[in-house]
Amino acid sequence: MNKINLSEIDNWEQFENLASRYFNEIIQLEENHLTEVIVNRTGIGPDGGRDILLTMRVNDSIMPFERKWVVQCKFYDKLKKSNLDKIDIPTLLEEYRADGYLLICKNSVTSGVTNTFDNLSRNCRWNRKYVIWNGSDFEERLYKTTDLHEHFFPEFYDYKVKRAKSIDITKILSE
Repeated sequence: MNKINLSEIDNWEQFENLASRYFNEIIQLEENHLTEVIVNRTGIGPDGGRDILLTMRVNDSIMPFERKWVVQCKFYDKLKKSNLDKIDIPTLLEEYRADGYLLICKNSVTSGVTNTFDNLSRNCRWNRKYVIWNGSDFEERLYKTTDLHEHFFPEFYDYKVKRAKSIDITKILSE
């Protein structure tokens, strides 16, 4: 497989673990100004709309500050609005004093979900953020976290290794 593909993820637990590990890895990326990332998972059982409570400490060169995100991971083939109706997202954000809600989906979401998030963003008095990463959004971000490739995407990792070896051989033969 010549690209990252979430179809290599077998179940919801592995998907949540991938999301959790992703957030632990992004502190190493030079493009952000993170000084600390704290990932708290809910564990097994009903989570009330929160799989991960994510705290990011950022230094913008003027003053350090903190952002908290409630993260929900959904492994469904296509997430529908009815899958979210049981969750009172604004109350959840208030409960955790979070700045935003991030929904990470393995695949796509329906227009009902998108409309719900648009309405939450538009009507929020506290300027909280409501963000959706569909499968392709998440896959794009995962290219930057190369330490996760071997464990979560073995087919893609094997492709990368074989390609790197063939490039090395081609280089040697051309010298």
